[in-house]
Amino acid sequence: MTILGLTGSIGMGKSAVAAMFVELGVPVFDSDAEVHRLQGPGGALVPAIEAAFPGTTGPAGVDRARLGIDVLRDGAAMRRLELIVHPAVAAARGAFLAAHGTAPLVVFDVPLLFETGGDKAVDKVLVVSADPATQRARVLARPGMTPEKFEAILARQLPDAEKRARADFIIPTDVPLAETRAAVARLIACLGTRSATLM
Repeated sequence: MTILGLTGSIGMGKSAVAAMFVELGVPVFDSDAEVHRLQGPGGALVPAIEAAFPGTTGPAGVDRARLGIDVLRDGAAMRRLELIVHPAVAAARGAFLAAHGTAPLVVFDVPLLFETGGDKAVDKVLVVSADPATQRARVLARPGMTPEKFEAILARQLPDAEKRARADFIIPTDVPLAETRAAVARLIACLGTRSATLM
């Protein structure tokens, strides 16, 4: 099995590329989706997060906007949150690998792959990237996003140029979707794992 780490800064199109891998028959572990599940209604992490950050949860689970206010600009608070979240996500990732043990290629979709040292747990790293203007327009179009919040998120992420420098593969997303999809298909072939969809 080859484990491909998929990452990219906010607004770079990582989720769209992850969906392309799924469409082409490659199993994808979505770290963000797992965090949402763990923090959603009845989620396993809700009690621990409420204990560490009182008032940030309710019947719908974690209020991510409120929690974000508490942690985005506070390094110590962010580390407390990570100590709650990361072990649970790692356990889910282990279960995912066990469930797909015979797959020749799997993808770990991890927004902060380099920042958390997750690149050491994968065989190759794919970075998705777009020009800064495209990135900014995509992010600011999201509900509830502000320029200040965008800058705070960027401050926690390695610069795109550094991610690209450390990547084994780079796929652009500021091009037509068909070009990005073709690049994903070529990468699957390059890694020697042609899914049934590609044969």
